[in-house]
Amino acid sequence: MKSAALFGILSILLLGNCSENTAQGKAENKATPGDIKVGGNCEGCEAVYESPVLFDNLNEVDTLPDFRDEGPKLELSGIIYKADGKTPAPGVVLYIYHTDQNGLYSKKENVKGWAKRHGHIRGWIKTDKNGYYKFYTLVPASYPNSTNPKHIHPVIKEPGFSEYWIDEFVFADDPLLPQEEKSRPGPIGGSGVLKMEKIGGMLKATRNIILGLNVRDYPK
Repeated sequence: MKSAALFGILSILLLGNCSENTAQGKAENKATPGDIKVGGNCEGCEAVYESPVLFDNLNEVDTLPDFRDEGPKLELSGIIYKADGKTPAPGVVLYIYHTDQNGLYSKKENVKGWAKRHGHIRGWIKTDKNGYYKFYTLVPASYPNSTNPKHIHPVIKEPGFSEYWIDEFVFADDPLLPQEEKSRPGPIGGSGVLKMEKIGGMLKATRNIILGLNVRDYPK
């Protein structure tokens, strides 16, 4: 049954329900002059522009490079809302990256840019007209010999604003996640604590995001 469930998952991906935002020739994304600077210092956030696909050509679903490796498979999805917390936000780019199954930001040969720091397990989506996004990846591991909870780093780039961090995706069942983190006030972009459910051989989790929520210098 486990093998059949996995085969079904991979079949869905191959049929195109999950289309990877992979390189299609040389692409170059740049910050837009006049973007409002928000979020304070954001080291590494410029990695959002390293998408191998032009922002205009991104879609709402991406499969990260580790998904076909051994490990706990994860479908991570949600809706990104405008600052009112109610209106879906289309055209928002979300960049994520995380460690491999050994807790390392593993790299491929001849890496350039922020891949030297962020590793090769990273992906980009652009929300659809309903603000929807989805990633297929593996649940990352914690850093080796560390008490840091396992986590996924996210960066937001919405039209008209500079790129900025929101709170990391973390996992509610992680024994390394402090209890106070599960209900910490003022989470940036909304709570990043993921409650996972296993369905059809895959872990599934939802995180909805509110643009600008608790983001420094974001216009009221």
